[in-house]
Amino acid sequence: MSEKIGGSTAPQSGYEPRPLAASDLDAVVAIDAATAGRPRRAYFERRLAQAQRAPAMHAQFAVDEGGVLAGFVLARVLEGEFGRTEPALRLEVIDVKPASQGRGVGTALERTLEAEARRRSIGELRTTATWREHQMLRYLEASGWSLGRDLVLDCAIGEAEFGTAREAPVASPDDSRPGDPNDYSSATPTDYAALARDFAGLRALNEQDLEGIARIDRRLTGSDRSTYLRHALAEALGESGIRVSLAALVDSAVAGYIMARVDLGDFGRAEPVAILDTMGVDPMHKGKGIGRALLSQLFVNLAALCVERVETVVAYRNLELLGFFARAGFGPSDRLAFVKRVG
Repeated sequence: MSEKIGGSTAPQSGYEPRPLAASDLDAVVAIDAATAGRPRRAYFERRLAQAQRAPAMHAQFAVDEGGVLAGFVLARVLEGEFGRTEPALRLEVIDVKPASQGRGVGTALERTLEAEARRRSIGELRTTATWREHQMLRYLEASGWSLGRDLVLDCAIGEAEFGTAREAPVASPDDSRPGDPNDYSSATPTDYAALARDFAGLRALNEQDLEGIARIDRRLTGSDRSTYLRHALAEALGESGIRVSLAALVDSAVAGYIMARVDLGDFGRAEPVAILDTMGVDPMHKGKGIGRALLSQLFVNLAALCVERVETVVAYRNLELLGFFARAGFGPSDRLAFVKRVG
């Protein structure tokens, strides 16, 4: 974020924000590179293409000065990540070229985003920022944002408790306890060292899994969120920088899933980070280590891709999920969650 809200001059009149277009890509990349110090063309190319394919899931606007792009904002609709029941608009990028800063371009963009949220009957904006991003924090404070209650957690892949040499073995499904390494009567004497992911039928998530995912979600939430899940699955399979989402099968049926993506650019990140959007385990199979197996395999796959960190957002009241992530090695992130009511 680059717009200098605090101490800026009064917004100039005459700004008429418009929808961001695919033809703006070069100008968007140039503005971002000028303020961030590095080009992120692939990221913006994906984001603009996603908005073309699924306009209902995105809100992207631009402001021109003298017929030239002066600033832009990218936001995405949040529908059901980790049990969310009320939609929100997630502010991902807001940027103003250096020569146009301090003239109210950023203010015009955010006001347009708020109006778009109200038009869609969305009551709040959400975003995240690290505590070291002083300019962004000043902008959020001056614009009426508040610290949110959601907790941003992250985990360094190499320091995780799952998917690394520190992962503890588990009992096999055919035994109530880990096997004895000295019991050579066992058909598989090495079962005592087996990990959760060794027992789960794990594979990459695919389009045919939607029905099974929706079934699990209904059992967990008591509501039908098929629309959100369809959008989330489409993004996980076709719009993420790298496909890393997984399904766990029991008797050929989906018993658990994890939706994650690897992208370079969200919220100004300079390094590739895996974002874990949502996961679920069928209550009929609770206690069988399926969630642990999914997360363990995700960490293994990400390590092979040289992704060093995983991040997720959890509601502060979801103590069960917080405990699960803590056992996996997650902890508080340097990134904070912010919210702004617009309803």
